[in-house]
Amino acid sequence: MDWTQMNIANPSKAMIALVALVCVTLLLMTDSISNEAGTGLIGMIAGYAVGNGIAARRGDEVTPIIGKKS
Repeated sequence: MDWTQMNIANPSKAMIALVALVCVTLLLMTDSISNEAGTGLIGMIAGYAVGNGIAARRGDEVTPIIGKKS
């Protein structure tokens, strides 16, 4: 796989994930949350980002973070 051919298809989702990772990291650094909680949150954020990337690459429909009201 040629990594130079990658691009960010949804910058807003990428920004949300990045801000969330920074916030959780800062909370961990200041001991505001436990290591277990921080590790779980980081894992969920990374899993969401990777899962969306894999689904998009396969051509599967990716559910947006925020959708229209029903």
